[in-house]
Amino acid sequence: MEFSITTRRLSGGVVEIVPHGEIDLETAPELRGAVDAAFAADEPALIRVDLSDVVFVDSVGISALVGGYHTAAIRGTRLVVTDPSEFVYKQLFISGVVGLFGSPRPRTPADGDTESPEPVG
Repeated sequence: MEFSITTRRLSGGVVEIVPHGEIDLETAPELRGAVDAAFAADEPALIRVDLSDVVFVDSVGISALVGGYHTAAIRGTRLVVTDPSEFVYKQLFISGVVGLFGSPRPRTPADGDTESPEPVG
């Protein structure tokens, strides 16, 4: 699956970042770059990272999310994660960082998540 990121500026100072694919060693720098770019035009009030199209995340991807969280916090902006698959949610939970991101609820198969791979140890 090809990796891409869509970024939108919404009303109320919200920047929405929507990665598509897998966040791993190869793609994590793109995610960090998208968070950094959110500050290019102005200081957003909220950065929302919508993980609904992310099928896999590894420790490097989680580190990129945590780094983005800290960058936002230093600049006075909140960064939250929304709509993770059960797999992505489990990775965030196991890593002990799910609370940093606003404690998002995982998508369930009824929400359209057809695949839920087991966490990689």
